[in-house]
Amino acid sequence: MNNIKLLPSLLIFAEVAKKQSFTLAAKQFGMSKSAISQQLKRLEQEIGQQLLSRHTRGMSLTAAGEKLLLRCELLRDQVDLAFNELNHSKATPSGTFSLTIPHVCERDIVIPALNQLCKEFPQIEPEILVTDEAKDLIHDNLDVAIYGGELKDSNYRALPVGTVSEIFCATAAYVQKHGQLTKIDDLLRHHVIATSWQKGPLAIYKNNALTEKKFVSLNYFAKTNTLPSALEMVSHDMGVALLPEFVIQSAFSSGRLVRVLPEYQGWQWPFYMVHRFHGEKPIHITRFHQLVKHFFSKASTKI
Repeated sequence: MNNIKLLPSLLIFAEVAKKQSFTLAAKQFGMSKSAISQQLKRLEQEIGQQLLSRHTRGMSLTAAGEKLLLRCELLRDQVDLAFNELNHSKATPSGTFSLTIPHVCERDIVIPALNQLCKEFPQIEPEILVTDEAKDLIHDNLDVAIYGGELKDSNYRALPVGTVSEIFCATAAYVQKHGQLTKIDDLLRHHVIATSWQKGPLAIYKNNALTEKKFVSLNYFAKTNTLPSALEMVSHDMGVALLPEFVIQSAFSSGRLVRVLPEYQGWQWPFYMVHRFHGEKPIHITRFHQLVKHFFSKASTKI
């Protein structure tokens, strides 16, 4: 198979999947809707797998389509970045790249993003401060901060990364010993482990109805100031916790944890990348934002 000739079709596939629309993708590329459809048909024929499932409600990605999309998104970013470099004739970024990140984003988001960034810009030298405390970029001499929660007014520039929900989890052994949770009030008789931001009454939402909010006052069994320690306490059968879904995704996949109260969730956290550059950003800052968004989306796959 001549993979090079498939590059235009791969980029078109990524745009259709992103916009969930042949019409919008056609407009983006300045092509007819039928031409877009033919490109995707030929791509599916070349690789011998169906990528998109078309139905009355629109379209959805097949398993093969989801896997290919992750690669195509990085390919599209690389193309955009190549032309940005040519257009701006910038020198290769070098020197210290300092950033602060919360524990929740460390393993599955920021480290993979930095790994790719260092391959593309080998002269940069990352310095990471992992903390859940807010830092001032100027005072602490930082280039970038990954921030979860509603942003306070500031002179810094904030770029959206994505949102993630908190879900209830425990071990199967804990549930077997202490009993199933079927309603919110069951939390009152269970050991609940709190993170640093879970203070006072806990706000709980019905899935897919975030306007239906209920506050529950709990006597927390244990409290911790980091997500890794909260995850470890839950993993050691100590209780139930409400944690961001991408933190516990691998534990769910391995069967180490199970979801409890599956009809409910906590707050949906918005995440941002905050930087201190006014006007045009350095190219490695733009690329880092692209990569963080990519790995954030990958890590936030619903459980």
